[in-house]
This record gives sequence, C-alpha cells and structure tokens, in this order.
Amino acid sequence: MSLNQHILALSLRRAIIGACVLPFATAAWAQDAVDADTPPPAQQSAAQAPSTNSAVTLDTVVVTAQSREQQLQDVPIALQVVNEQLLQDITAEDMGDLDAFVPGLVVGSTQPTQPSFQLRGISTGDFGIGTDPAVGVYVDGVYAGRGGGTLLPFTDVERIEILKGPQGTLFGRNSAAGAVSIITRRPTSQVEGHANLRVGNHGKRYLEAMLNAPADDKIAFRMNALVNRSDGWLQDAATGVDLNPEDNWATRAAFRMDVSEATQVLLSWDHENLDQKSRPSTGIVSLPASPGLPMFPVDTDAYLDPRDQPTYSDVIDNEESRRFNGVTLIVDHATGWGSFTSTSAWRGFDTVNRAEEDATNRRYLYIDTANRERNSSWYQEFKFAGSSDRIDWVAGASYYQESARQSSEVNLFSDSVDSAMVQLGAVPPTLPIPPGMGPFGFGQMLLDANGIPLNLLGNPWNEAYQNTLDSKAYALYGDVIWHATDKLNLTFGLRYTRDEKDFSWFNDHRSAPELDATLYALEQMGVLAMLGITAQDLMFDLAFTDPVSMANKGIITRDSNSWSDVSPRFVADYHLNDNAMVFASLAKGYKAGGFNSFQPGASFDNEDVWNFETGIKQSLPQYRLEFDASAYYYVYDNRQAIRLDTTGDIPRYITDTSDQEAYGLDFAARWQATEAFGLDFNAAFIDASYKDYVTPEGTSLNGQPTGEPYWSFAAGANYVWELGDGSDIRFSLRHAYRGARRCSDESLSQGTCAGFPAFEVGGAQNRSDLRASWTSSDDRWGVAMYGTNVFDNRYVTGLHTYGTDVFGTTGATVSEPRFYGVELSAKF
Repeated sequence: MSLNQHILALSLRRAIIGACVLPFATAAWAQDAVDADTPPPAQQSAAQAPSTNSAVTLDTVVVTAQSREQQLQDVPIALQVVNEQLLQDITAEDMGDLDAFVPGLVVGSTQPTQPSFQLRGISTGDFGIGTDPAVGVYVDGVYAGRGGGTLLPFTDVERIEILKGPQGTLFGRNSAAGAVSIITRRPTSQVEGHANLRVGNHGKRYLEAMLNAPADDKIAFRMNALVNRSDGWLQDAATGVDLNPEDNWATRAAFRMDVSEATQVLLSWDHENLDQKSRPSTGIVSLPASPGLPMFPVDTDAYLDPRDQPTYSDVIDNEESRRFNGVTLIVDHATGWGSFTSTSAWRGFDTVNRAEEDATNRRYLYIDTANRERNSSWYQEFKFAGSSDRIDWVAGASYYQESARQSSEVNLFSDSVDSAMVQLGAVPPTLPIPPGMGPFGFGQMLLDANGIPLNLLGNPWNEAYQNTLDSKAYALYGDVIWHATDKLNLTFGLRYTRDEKDFSWFNDHRSAPELDATLYALEQMGVLAMLGITAQDLMFDLAFTDPVSMANKGIITRDSNSWSDVSPRFVADYHLNDNAMVFASLAKGYKAGGFNSFQPGASFDNEDVWNFETGIKQSLPQYRLEFDASAYYYVYDNRQAIRLDTTGDIPRYITDTSDQEAYGLDFAARWQATEAFGLDFNAAFIDASYKDYVTPEGTSLNGQPTGEPYWSFAAGANYVWELGDGSDIRFSLRHAYRGARRCSDESLSQGTCAGFPAFEVGGAQNRSDLRASWTSSDDRWGVAMYGTNVFDNRYVTGLHTYGTDVFGTTGATVSEPRFYGVELSAKF
C-alpha cells in the first residue's frame, strides 16, 4: 500500500468511527427541524411550498426483513429493496444481473450452477459440498440451500430484500454476511395475466407469461412460465460455434386456498431446466507452432489482452446443466393472540459443469474440470408471532436436512499428461526418451515406426474426488421488540442452532481404461520390458498427489462432527419524530463448520461474525426525500474460503481459513423531485483486511486488504412523460460503479487482482443501462427499448490459472458486452 493510500485508509477509518456517533449528533438537528414550526402555506414562497399532490409523494415500502410486516424506514437494519421497477430498468433475469446495482453485494454468476454471493466483503466460493455459503438466500422464507440451486431465473418476483450484515438471529445458519430474501407474488382473487416478449442482439429470445385464475373468492391458481435463449456473444475462432449461449426454461405454479377467515394455505411448485455450454476461457499466453510447448514457467508480463484475442475451446461434452424442482407448503393461521405459520419445503437439483481450463484447442495441452452434484433438502419451520401495545414478538423452531453427492473431476488426455510431465520435469531419467518428449509420445513414435496398430496417445484420463454429505440442522429462536416508550424500541433476539454432518471422501487412482489396455498389451508383447519398465510404472496419478490424498487412494474415509451456536442480537432504535429514527445494534452471524472436500479427514470449525452498527433513517416529506446511512465494524473469525493451492506441482482447490475485520459505511437516498422526475442513490464503503492469515504458500497477509474495493455505488434517474391520450413514456438511466480491488500478496496466484502490461484484473468497473418504455392508457399494452452496458465497457474479471503451473497456459474471463433489444408486453 502506498503512503497516500495508507493515509486515505486511516482517514476513512476515523471517519467511520466518527460516523458511529453521527446518528446521535444528527438527532439534535432532526429534532430541531421538527420543533421549529413550519410556516403556514400562505407564508411560504412557491418554491418552498410542499406539493400536496399525492402523485409526487414517495411510495411506502413494506418489508418483512424482521419476520414482520414493517415500513422500510422503521427497520433498524441496513437494507436495500429491489422492486419490480428496478428489475425492469436493468432487464434483470436472475440474481447475477443485480451484481453491480446493489453496492456491497457481489454475485458471481459466470457459472450459474456454481455461483458465489458476497456481502460486505464476506463470501464463500461454494462449489464444494463440504462448505456452506456465507450469504443466505431465501425464497418466500425458505432457505435455498447450496449454491447450485440458488441462482435461478426470476419467476413472478414481487421484490427482493437484501439485508446487509449478519442475520444469524432472524434468518439462522449461513447468513454470516447477510441475507437475500426473494418474495414472490401470491395468487389473488382477480383474473389477470400478462406476457412479455424480449428480442435483442446476439440472438436473444426471452418469453415470459403469467396467468392468475381464481376459482372463487377462496381458491386461486397462478402459473408462470419463461423460456430464455440466446446465441451467445463469444464464438470459437476455429469452428465458429457459440461458446456461451443461454438455454433454459422455468415454470412456477401456485395454489392458494382460504380454508376459513383465519386460515390460508399456499402450495407452490418451481421447476427449472438449464442446458447450455459451460463458461469459456480465452487464452492469454502466446503459443508456439504445434506441437511446441508454451514457455515454462509463464512470463506474466507477456500476457495478452483477452479482449483482443481469439477464443478456442475443445472441451469434451462441454456442458453446464441443471434440473431443479422445489415444492413449498405454507399454512397461515390467525388466532386471538397472534398468528401461526407452518412452512414445509422440499428442494432437489442435479447439476453438471464441465469447463475449459487450458484455454486452447490443442489436445496435447488439454485439461478440463468437471463438477457433478446431486442434492436434495427438506425444510420445516413453525413460527409464532404476536403483538400488544408494548411488545411485538416472533418465536419459532426449524429443521433442515440435506443429502448431497458430488464428484469433482480433472480430465486430461494421455497427450496432455505427456506435456505436463515434460513441463514439470517429471519424466523418469532412466527412460531412453529424447528431451522434450514424454513416455506416451515416445512410445507412440516407436509403435508407429514398427507398424504396431496400438495407440498410446488420444486416450482419456480422469481423476476424481467423490464426496457425500448428510447433514441436519435444528434451531430454536425468538425475537422481541419492546416499545419502551412512544419513541424508544429495544429489541432482543436469540437463536440456538445445532448442526450435525456426516461426510465421506473417496479418491481412487486415475481412470484411463483405453490407455491401460494398450499398456498391458505392450507388456505382454515384451515391449515395455525392453525399456526396463512395467505397465504399472505408467499408471500414476497427476492431479491429486498431495500426501494425504496419496495415503487414502482407493479408501473410503468417513467423518462426523457437530457444532452448536447461540446467535444473539441487540438493537435500540429511537424515533426522533414521525420521520426520523436513529439506531444502534450488535449482532452475531454464524456459519456451520464443515469439511475440506479434497483432503480426507480434514474439518474446520464454525465461522463467527460480530457486527456493531449504528445509523439513521430520515424522511423529509415536504421535500419528497428520504435517506438512510449506517456505519459498522465487524470481526470475522475462522472465515472459510475456497482457494487454489499452488504449493505443489499440480494446483488443487482447498478450503482455507482466516480471520478478518472491516470498517464500513452504507448510504441510500430516494428523491421524487417532481411528479415526473425521480432519483435514487446507493453507496457503500468498506475497508476490509486480514487480522490473522498465513497462506498455504507460507505468505503472511496480516494487515493486508482482503481484496474488497473501497467504494461502490449505484444511481438511477427516471422521467415519466404523460401523453395527451392518457398513455405515457418512461425513461430510465441507471449507472453502477465498483472501485478497483485492493490487491494483496496472494491476489496474483488466485487470479483475482493483478496488473499486467496488457490489462488488469480487478480494476474499477462502470456500467450504464438505459430503458425507454411506452404504456397504453389502460395499462394493457407496452413497448420498450432497452440497452445494458450501453457504453460497451469490457473488463477482465478473472484468470483461470489451473493450467498455468501444469502446462504454461492461462485463460481469462471477460465481462459481457453491450446488449440491446425490444420488449413487447400485454396484460389483461
């Protein structure tokens, strides 16, 4: 860190500490603003007079962030609500499209079956079933579970509540960083329906439709369906085949029945089918003419800019697919003392993701990784709630059961195994092989020279870790808001959780049946004996060769563990007046312990996050303005992370732990300037660093940044132009900014943050979206034109370094280009 950066960090840290008392310092100002009598309208100038037109007042936003219906400005939590209008403005189709427009939230959606979620710098790359996510995703109050089943297409979404900071008391396990709560629409007693058709560049075709059909006042059905297709914006330079097309469809059906005036039953079913190619990788290393090998070790200063390079892929069975089903039953019953809600849910999915790792189409450099997972879960919650003049309370119990099976694979060919042995200097010196050749290539040369019709090259080679997980989680919780006075509320919440997990590992020797058959044939012919070797000498492992894996080859290893946690929260909020509130809170978040999927017998303990926060929420109705701000500090112990371990000759993914801390600020504002014109703004600042962390390579990162940029923000402006016939045209402009990642000494090896002569990874990013829509006077017809990333900003978002230390090849991922199109809509 430079001296100027260090001074900036210290200054901002002091500002955040000072901001902890900002709400209370602001209290006097806000109170004075209310106590000072507002001049009567007759004494105000036209410029000062507040509008009395209800059309220009700010909409009241109702949320359920605290398991109760409350107005957004009354909730003492840093919270951003994504409504239907924002989803339309940015043409959002899943959570990945919100990535830039919710400051503090990062959604890695390049691989929809292996997404990552991050809030306030806290995340877990969740593709190993031994770990759990740090950001909980919930759909209608149901925990969505593991990453493979969380990034689903939006179907009939009413709003999304993003709760920042640990939510262990209200939401439970695996919400150490926060929670994303998706709320869908329920069937209504009104006949209605709509259809939206979107077509755009890169062959985009998106069709979504809904039908709500009540049988009578007490029974109603609601059905949604969507189909999403595109040709992809990246093509193989050799074949012209689309490398990243979209191909999925989804349905949702909901049934509502009012059993009585006090009891309602809601049954819903969700299904999604995803079947497309896996994420591509663009090579950034200059390659010599075939069959030459790349320079080794890699000269990173010679990396090429992937935005200017052709992309090649030769992944066998290139696939990213998912079949998902979910069923939820919710029973709400009102009583004289409050309400009772039972939520029962089952979710199941199967995923396959086989992805390019060498970023070439050369068989002798071939390597891919595959993740195959089957998962099913059951969730049951009983919740009781009530209120009186003095208290609002919620209490409940929940049970969660999960069964998961996963295969994590590395796939090569005997040709590329030869290349890896040459690059790593692993060719046995006792073999009479010319320099630069491997045993299989040399053997093939001898076979061809002697007319022996056997093949040592072109044979598939597979190595895999097989894992199983059976887990259970039990929880009891309660949360009470005590209205101590007319202005002061005190909240105390507590959740007890117990997690129990059974885990297994199985890593057999490599599988290459075609190659082995050839080797045994050569052994029988006496050819191998002439070289002084046996077939067994060439049956070695390449990918999983660390000491622990080698000691457990062909052995099923099992382990069980359990963890318990108590997660409290304490909140005090004081209403200075009807339009201003200050609050302070102390809350704990919890993520269950787990197992390292690639190291038999290795487990790790719980993650704990303690977060102190203070803030203010202020409405100024006379100016049609509201804003909120909060400052926080958290300590994050035993953070679990998936990282690439480069200590061995062959890199491998492991689960690593560290301790972190962070200071931060969140700010949000909405202003309805006129009846036609509105503005909104959200911003986040964070200074996150490692407290205690030594990497597997032995590098101490104590005091170094975790990679989070200091600043990110999102701003929007909209204008509605009413036409003479009662129809209107709405214009919206939205811009998002995320600052440059702050690099540490490990950033380059992880491919997350680095600067090279040709490009940088983790640099500052900007995105601007435009939308113009016409709506008929009866709101039945609509036409819109949209553009996302209209300035076509392209960024290198990550490096694929799995093949770097094996072959000398490196790939890179580039962000999406500009998209534009037309949308037609109809309602009844």
